[in-house]
Amino acid sequence: MSIYSYMLTILGVVFWIFRAIITAMYTSGANPSIQPLNSTWEIVLLFASIPCMILVIKRNIIGAALYVGVYVSYFGTALYNTLNHVADTLNAGGQVDIIMSIIGIVIPALTFIDILFNKNRKAFLGGKNDTDWYYNNKDYDRQFDERADRNQYKIR
Repeated sequence: MSIYSYMLTILGVVFWIFRAIITAMYTSGANPSIQPLNSTWEIVLLFASIPCMILVIKRNIIGAALYVGVYVSYFGTALYNTLNHVADTLNAGGQVDIIMSIIGIVIPALTFIDILFNKNRKAFLGGKNDTDWYYNNKDYDRQFDERADRNQYKIR
C-alpha cells in the first residue's frame, strides 16, 4: 500500500471515531455543537461500517463498494435535503451538516477509487518476501534432496 492509501484509511477511521463520539454524546443527553443527522440511522451506519472498514484495510473491492454505498446513502440524502432547503435559509447548523455530508461522501469515494485503481489491492499472501527464493523454490529443494541422497557415508 502506498502512503496515500494508509492516510486515506486512517482518515476514514478517524472520521468514524469522530462520528461515534458525536453520536454517543447526543444519545447520552449532551447537546454537542455538531449533531447527528438521524441518531438511529447514525448508529446503524456506525455498526455497518465496521466490517466495511475491515475489508477496506484488507484492500477488498467489495468492502470498498459497500463502504461507499453505505456512506453515500446516508450522507448523500442529507446533503440533497440540505441543499434543497439552502434557498430558503441557511443557518450555521445547515453549513455544518453540508460540510459533514461532503466529508462523509468524499472519504469513502476516494477510498473506493484508490482500491479500484491500486495494482496491489490484494492482501499480503506471503509473496514478495526476501526469503521466497529459498522457501518457495522447488528446484532448490529437489537439488538439495538429490545431493543428500548421494552423500550418504557408511561406516563399516
